[in-house]
Amino acid sequence: MSPDIFKIDATGKILGKLATEVAFALRGKNNPNFVPNEEKGPYVVVKNAKGLVFTGKKLKQKKYYSHSGYLGGLKEITLEKLFSKDPEDVVRRAVYGMLPKNRMRAKLIKKLRFE
Repeated sequence: MSPDIFKIDATGKILGKLATEVAFALRGKNNPNFVPNEEKGPYVVVKNAKGLVFTGKKLKQKKYYSHSGYLGGLKEITLEKLFSKDPEDVVRRAVYGMLPKNRMRAKLIKKLRFE
């Protein structure tokens, strides 16, 4: 394992706790020479995204929304459907929401990979 690749196994982990761990590593905050305005973090590889665990009634109740920009263009999908279709997208959306809301976020999310 090279120093610029950080591997995380998602089996049995809770989505939010996994997302904070991934976002922390992507920013490079575990690096002793961390600077907030530079992207010095490693590539993060998440394995076994299908093995995530959800607490409570999130699978049925949590919804993700998207809008096409047209009238009546609001679409919603439950966590259960999205997770069965693409579990990696669920992790990506959770990590994306935990990264800083600036131009660096687009660069950092590109360093997130899946196996």
